[in-house]
Amino acid sequence: MLRRKNEVAAVEALVCRDVGRKTQALIDASRGELEAAAQSLANARSVGLITGFFVPRDHVAAPETDGPVGTALLAASLVACGIPTRIAVDSPCAEAVRAAVHETGENVVVDETGVEDRPGIERVAGAWTEAGVTHAVAIERCGLGADGRPRNMRGVDVSPWTAPLDDLFTAGTWVRIAVGDGGNEIGMGKLPPGLIARTVPNGDRIACITGCDHLVVAGVSNWGAYGLMAALALVRPDWSPVIDRFLTAKRDLMLTKAIVAKAGAVDGVTARNEATVDGFGPDVHGKLIEELRRIAWG
Repeated sequence: MLRRKNEVAAVEALVCRDVGRKTQALIDASRGELEAAAQSLANARSVGLITGFFVPRDHVAAPETDGPVGTALLAASLVACGIPTRIAVDSPCAEAVRAAVHETGENVVVDETGVEDRPGIERVAGAWTEAGVTHAVAIERCGLGADGRPRNMRGVDVSPWTAPLDDLFTAGTWVRIAVGDGGNEIGMGKLPPGLIARTVPNGDRIACITGCDHLVVAGVSNWGAYGLMAALALVRPDWSPVIDRFLTAKRDLMLTKAIVAKAGAVDGVTARNEATVDGFGPDVHGKLIEELRRIAWG
C-alpha cells in the first residue's frame, strides 16, 4: 500500500509542476488531489467528461489542442475497462473532440450542445442522469469567472465561443473531478479565495469560481489526464493492462495530429495549427508519458 502511495505521489509530482504560468501556489494548494481523484474514479459506474477550449486570436479561431486529446484517451481507457463514458462539448470544439475519439477506436458517446443553448445543456444533463453517471470530469474547460464570463489566460472574454458547461458540471449528484493548468478552468473555484488573483497573471479577471470535489492542477491539462490514467493503473491493477494500451506517446501524437489535421486545432500558446500542445512538441510530451509508464508499469 505504501509503495503504491509513493508511486501515485511520483505521478503527481511529474504532471503537476509549473511550466511558466506562475501556478506553483495553485499546485501546492491542491497537493494530494490526484490520488483522491483516482481513488474516487476507480469506483465509477458511469463517467461524463467535459472539455474544449476555443482560441480566438487575431486571424485564428479554432479549438485548442490541449484538452480533447487527454480527455479522449482517458475516456477510451475507461470504456475499454467496461465503464460507460461520454464526453460533453460545445459546437466550436465538437469536431476536435470527435476526431480525437475516432482515433481511439472506442465507443465513447459525444454530447454536443450549442454555445447559447441552455435547453441543450439541460438535455445533456438529463442524458447523463439517465445513463447513471456517477463521476463528472472536466479537463481544460474554460469556466465562469466572478463576472459570469469565461476568460482565457490573456483576460479576453471568450463567451461568444464558450457554452456555460459549468451548469452541466454542477447539475447532478455525481462526484466532480477537474483538471486545469491556469486558474481559469472549471474546478478552480475549489482553491482558497483570492489565491489565483494574487499569484497568476490576470488572475483577478480570469479566476474560475466553479468548484469541484477533487482538483488536479497540472503543468499541461493533457498531462493531468495522463496522470489520472497512470494513477488509475496503480489503484486498479485489474485495469492496468487495459490502460497500458492507451497511455503511450504514439497514441498521444496520433490524436494530436488528427485534431490538427481534421479539426484545424491550434496550440493554445502559439496559436499555430501544428501538433504541439501549450508550446511543447511531441519530444516533451512523449518523454513525460514514458516516465509515467516507468512509474506505473516499471
